[in-house]
Amino acid sequence: MIDVVALRREFHKYPELAFTEFRTASRVVEILQTLNYEVLYGPDAMDASTRLTFPSDNELADARKKAIENGAKPEIVENMKDGLTAVVGILKGSVPGPTIAFRFDMDAVSVEESTEIGHIPFKENFLSQYEGIMHACGHDAHTAIGLALASRMAKCDFAGTIKLIFQPAEEGGRGGARSIVEKGILDDVDQIFCFHVAAGADLGTIVAGTKYLATTKLEAEFFGVPAHSASAPEKGCNALLGAACALLNIHAIPPYAKNQVRLNVGMLQGGTAVNIVPAYAKMSIESRAATCIVNEELVERVKRIIRCSAEMHQLKSNVNIIGEATTFDSDPELLDIVIEVANKLDYQSVIRSKNSNGSEDASYLIQRVQEHSGKGIYLSVGSRYPHPHHNTRFDIDEDVLPKTVNLLEKLARRVFMLDDCS
Repeated sequence: MIDVVALRREFHKYPELAFTEFRTASRVVEILQTLNYEVLYGPDAMDASTRLTFPSDNELADARKKAIENGAKPEIVENMKDGLTAVVGILKGSVPGPTIAFRFDMDAVSVEESTEIGHIPFKENFLSQYEGIMHACGHDAHTAIGLALASRMAKCDFAGTIKLIFQPAEEGGRGGARSIVEKGILDDVDQIFCFHVAAGADLGTIVAGTKYLATTKLEAEFFGVPAHSASAPEKGCNALLGAACALLNIHAIPPYAKNQVRLNVGMLQGGTAVNIVPAYAKMSIESRAATCIVNEELVERVKRIIRCSAEMHQLKSNVNIIGEATTFDSDPELLDIVIEVANKLDYQSVIRSKNSNGSEDASYLIQRVQEHSGKGIYLSVGSRYPHPHHNTRFDIDEDVLPKTVNLLEKLARRVFMLDDCS
């Protein structure tokens, strides 16, 4: 029997960033194997070539070393060594039937966790052990919920197949989902369920059919010419000045009257010394929109501003896409099933479809299933906690853990037409 709370706290202590989830993934592999799942991981679970950005060799080596020091099995880590940290557990029933999938993301974010006395992970001694990294979005909970669901389904005899997808690199849309898609893992799936615990929503609240924005993450580089800022400023070309010009004009792009859009320059770096004309600058930008068409228009406007700002200051520029997610619609048939099951489990508030200001690369998983004539849905599950996602004091109400395991188990039973798995 898996203690879902203890497991979540274990994962919380050892948060790992995109494509370095070596310890987390190693534990997932171990537990799934003890439950007699067929387990795919490393190059068997993902296509490395479809990742948009990934860590350097040194970053990967450091992450592997840290994972092994904290309990990861070296032989499992070795098979994931290039950042191929996806894990897929497959369990086949005694007779053929539908194939259903559940997605659980595993990565953390670059946030320093609070050490305030009122912060429960600090108070209860399961604070992040890694400086500058924490589970500030609930993916530790998702992974623990997925393994608890695996334990329960291992006791069932059903007609069909269940696939439990433990995904790396959800944050930033760096290609974690797409790399699993391109490996063909979803091509035989009839129904896929994706979910997220949600801060700011009461425990007992569920949104069946959360809708997300399309997004593109961009990295722009500006290349100038260095010069002494006092004795020969006219000899230089100021890369930081060009980047600053681009920043201001990106934020001056007007909103769309009939479409929800977001634009943000999240990082601007440049220069080497106070008395040198900056020869290099780098900027990170994200766009979001309710439709892919509008998001693509925003990206083209951003690229044009970067190009023209560079030319104005006699610079060269380069733009790369470092993250993406698309939009999707949940299928009405699965909406009905989720609402039916949630009502039987006494959820106090069940909302049918709601827009979110965020983005999700689970969009690629759902989209792939739908392209192969399957159905997909995204759920938000309230976790009753005041601090928002990606906040230094983010936490969850741990009562959401068994409650969500029950929900997912009941959904699986409903699809497989099971009354009992005992």
